[in-house]
Amino acid sequence: MKHWVEAARLRTLPLSVSGIIVGSFYAMSQAYFNWKIVLFALLTTLGLQILSNFANDYGDGVKGTDNEDRVGPKRAIQSGSISPKQMKKAIAITSFITLLFAVLLIYFAFKESYLLYSLLFLVLGVLAIASAIRYTVGKGAYGYKGYGDLFVFIFFGLVSTFGVYFMFSKTLDLLLLLPATSIGFLSVGVLNLNNMRDEESDRKSGKNTLVVKNGGAWAKKYHYFLVVSAMVMVVVFAVLNEFHFDQYIFLVAYFPLTSHLMTVYRNKNPKLLDPELKKLAISTFLLSVLLALCLIYFISDMVVNYVNI
Repeated sequence: MKHWVEAARLRTLPLSVSGIIVGSFYAMSQAYFNWKIVLFALLTTLGLQILSNFANDYGDGVKGTDNEDRVGPKRAIQSGSISPKQMKKAIAITSFITLLFAVLLIYFAFKESYLLYSLLFLVLGVLAIASAIRYTVGKGAYGYKGYGDLFVFIFFGLVSTFGVYFMFSKTLDLLLLLPATSIGFLSVGVLNLNNMRDEESDRKSGKNTLVVKNGGAWAKKYHYFLVVSAMVMVVVFAVLNEFHFDQYIFLVAYFPLTSHLMTVYRNKNPKLLDPELKKLAISTFLLSVLLALCLIYFISDMVVNYVNI
């Protein structure tokens, strides 16, 4: 059990649910809520993240990308604690469970009334599962061609945030594009850090991430763009939503984010960036929670106004 928990990479899980939290609470601020949608959206997203972690362990393990040159904790297949056959079985089981969660999520969101929406989200669910696996698994693994950033941005930023909001409201709110893009950028930032840390070993193994393709100096500038842009977009979202001054409590999350940027700026050895992965992931989760709490301020405000009327 210990080895399976390690292979699931628990430190990545809070980051994966950030979009679900913001999308759900934004819907709640508009008087939409269904706890079943929240529950199964969280379970589906966690399933996708764990599936991605298992598949990454398997793909990099059998390709030899996880070797003695790699920085950070040893992966399960690399260390021999879990065999490739066992991991393939775990991938299949996790895929089935995740798909089951997705189907239940779709049912509770749309029931029998929105067949077209149900089919659309079912296709998205299958694509998300396939993408989680194909990141490092197979000859055409897109993570080895530099497309991992795009996958993370789309599924853990846009689809996660917009998708769960749409399930509540059955509408699109373009203002949500700002925090959705912000969470997507920060999630890509975590992947970029990982790729900066592993640049040397990835290059030797033929894993052509964007960092390998463009170099470490470019990766730093790219990282600054991702994190700073994310911070700016959340502030713009708050201004456009006419937040009260006490709703800007989410700015607390900007302190660890700024500290993280300074650490990356001063860094001379990418292998020492490993602790920053956890810092950025937790900071993103903190930002999503604080922003969510700021959003439901509108509910209490509406209740007070209703009582006064």
